[in-house]
Amino acid sequence: MLSKTSKSKIFILDTNVILHDYTCIYQFQDNDIILPITVLEELDKFKRGNDLINYQAREFVRVLDEIVGDELFNGGKSLGKGKGKLRIETGKPFSEQMKESFREDIPDHRILAIADYMTKTYPKRKSILVSKDINLRMKAKSLGISAEDYKTDQVTDENVLDKTLKTIENFDDNLISLLYEQSSVESNQLKLNFEPEANECFILKGNNSSVLARFDSKNNRVLRVEKKPAYGIKPRNAEQTFSLNVLMDPDIQLVALTGKAGTGKTLLALAAAIELNKSFDQILLARPIVALSNRDLGYLPGDASEKINPYMQPLFDNLSVIKHAFNPRSQEYQRIEELQKDEKLVITPLAYIRGRSLSNSFFIIDEAQNLTPHEIKTIITRAGEGTKMVFTGDLQQIDSPYLDMKSNGLAYMTDRMQNQDLFAHINLVKGERSYLAEMASNLL
Repeated sequence: MLSKTSKSKIFILDTNVILHDYTCIYQFQDNDIILPITVLEELDKFKRGNDLINYQAREFVRVLDEIVGDELFNGGKSLGKGKGKLRIETGKPFSEQMKESFREDIPDHRILAIADYMTKTYPKRKSILVSKDINLRMKAKSLGISAEDYKTDQVTDENVLDKTLKTIENFDDNLISLLYEQSSVESNQLKLNFEPEANECFILKGNNSSVLARFDSKNNRVLRVEKKPAYGIKPRNAEQTFSLNVLMDPDIQLVALTGKAGTGKTLLALAAAIELNKSFDQILLARPIVALSNRDLGYLPGDASEKINPYMQPLFDNLSVIKHAFNPRSQEYQRIEELQKDEKLVITPLAYIRGRSLSNSFFIIDEAQNLTPHEIKTIITRAGEGTKMVFTGDLQQIDSPYLDMKSNGLAYMTDRMQNQDLFAHINLVKGERSYLAEMASNLL
């Protein structure tokens, strides 16, 4: 039973919070958690399926079963030392204000009724509805109910969302010459006026020369970055040059490429993977399926393959660009054909590879901004020995209704992994698809 005099807060959870992070009930310190009975009803509908959202629902039900066991649950259950209690709250009648405001009896409104009930029943404690749904939070606030987004896994360093390439002006031309002569120089020799992060890329500009450089924190050296192509794809700007450099470096096992449409994120990652194909057993290129208007794939005509193809087509388009950089009779072209035929280069929906142990693979996850932080963690923890993972995405184009620039998995991973020896992040700014595409991205 909840105490009416406790100073701790009461958090009422919406279904989408659990589908975002099934461990969420352990993230509220010593505060009490209320699970509306409606949430359990909704979770039941999500348990079946192969999408990441179905996995979250199943895992939460398992966690809940472990907590409750064979005991009655109507009095609440402790979540452990230093944690609050978890309680399932059965349905509550709509207040007169709710009846006047909302004519429909839908799950969102039933959750609101429980939040309203908790607010009035425990006036000495602060009751807060936690939801990823902005509209539901607005409805709650209009009724005088406190409401918040789930903030546990949001980005803490906002600079990571808009990382621009650092350029050091008026640098010593002699030191630039030294970097050209030796390819790498101890960082203290260069007398940089800033403390670079692990694998940070920057441009050193003197009066008569310039050089692209990357900081190797493991050896405390600054490396000269050369402009090198990968399987017929030539970098067109400094950002793309840096991208190929970190993609081709075997010591960097986790890479994040962010940037707007047309900057070449996926193309560069795929070109690097094919260039390094002899070093890996398999190249996997995947993306999450986020159906438009929140409609399930079942709404689309055709069998499973026909339903999925439209979502995978952009990945095949990138592969086509690389293939057409060569003559169809060339060894390079034939090599790509062989890789596909032998299933050593596989393009697939992300849900189809969950649960697999990914050893000695080059794994590219496209559109990663549509993944939750927990989904990103689940994917990375599948990495076996010799596996390299590359996450690409545009933080400005999030299709999931419950994610934003601060709460999506790609931003979260980049924020948490920065300054780690095994990780590199490049934010591509300049569009290279076409002048029209670049203009549209900037102006529209």
